[in-house]
Amino acid sequence: MKARIKWVEERTFIGESGSGHKVVLGTAPGPEGKTPGPSPMELVLIGTGGCSAYDVVHILEKGREAVEDCIVELDADRAETDPKVFTRIHMHFIVRGRALSSDKVQRAINLSIEKYCSASAMMAKTATITHDFEVIDTAAK
Repeated sequence: MKARIKWVEERTFIGESGSGHKVVLGTAPGPEGKTPGPSPMELVLIGTGGCSAYDVVHILEKGREAVEDCIVELDADRAETDPKVFTRIHMHFIVRGRALSSDKVQRAINLSIEKYCSASAMMAKTATITHDFEVIDTAAK
């Protein structure tokens, strides 16, 4: 896997993945006081949630569950001193589908966080990772 980061100006960078996708990273204020993109650490947190969501959807689909949507809301704390690593990450999964089994959703989440998600495995070296979930049955509407 490869990536390339190019400094644009101030604290703004363009990150390019080996597959050619680009993302703006930044911590310098732009117009209206906003940053031009997420900070590198925000991307690490987003990547952790994305990695786990990918696994959960994949596991549920393999189990022939009628999953329609998966959202992961993350809340994290970082150390006060450098390096300001993540020390706590809570992942809240919202999984929607038709007649989904709560037990199968819980199993998929556990498998992701404990076995398959590379990002969670790395984050667990410095952070306590917790999770919970809710299942929304779209067949009940």
